[in-house]
Amino acid sequence: MEQQKKAIPVSFILRFILWVLLSISFPFFEAYYVRHPYLLQLAYGLNTFLTASVVISIGRFIMVSFYNRRHAARRVRGNFVLGIGRLAAILNAVFAVIALMIAFGIDLREFITSMTIVAMAIAVIFREYITNMISGLIVMFSEQFSIGDHIRIGDHSGKIIDITFTNIVVLNDEEDMVLVPNNLVFTATVVNKSAQVSNKLTVRFELPLEDKMDIRALAAKLEPVLKTMPDLAAGGEALIRIAEVGKDFVKYKIDLYAIDSSNRRQKRIESEVLNALLHLKTAG
Repeated sequence: MEQQKKAIPVSFILRFILWVLLSISFPFFEAYYVRHPYLLQLAYGLNTFLTASVVISIGRFIMVSFYNRRHAARRVRGNFVLGIGRLAAILNAVFAVIALMIAFGIDLREFITSMTIVAMAIAVIFREYITNMISGLIVMFSEQFSIGDHIRIGDHSGKIIDITFTNIVVLNDEEDMVLVPNNLVFTATVVNKSAQVSNKLTVRFELPLEDKMDIRALAAKLEPVLKTMPDLAAGGEALIRIAEVGKDFVKYKIDLYAIDSSNRRQKRIESEVLNALLHLKTAG
């Protein structure tokens, strides 16, 4: 019952009732409209918008329902519902402009003809913004990542909290809201940390070359600490590797297995392991 209430919002019911009443008014109040032509134009404009809005809402509801039913048996990573909603908003805006033109008696053909050159100039001036909007639509219908995923785009990393026509809104680890332009998705390296659901995590750290430690000795020192961590999977082996040896540093990697794929849990494990390494180095 709750899903049905959400599926038919009050705004749609009000628009539908107003559309029905307005449509009925044309034959019943024909003489009145003839005496008031300006009011007739306003009524035609409003009826155009309401007709388009009702049809778009019904079409959106049917498409979303069909999509949800088709993918009910499996987990879907796409943003189809989000994309359909944004596309419906664009169509409503377009028909709102057309309705205003009808209401004020502006001829659509003459307007489109006269605006062709201006539209070309606008397209050139706002080319980046237009391509960004197109990129946003592509992202919305993409299955590569969706709202709630933890991603890294270029230098930015965090959780996606919204996708708009201009930006991907990312909440980073410092709780700062970062607006990443949609175009950056197609020009920068994108890593989706949520795409592959896994309880494996890798902790990376480095030590000065003079403080380097043998991986066997490091594993022996870390083993008692790792056994006390409740977030680690029981029986999971901690694999320690040397990732890189530089001029004055050594980089290490520690592969661990958490009890689940929770991003928050894995962040906590990483923090505890690094804290344990810091204590080991201080004690040493």
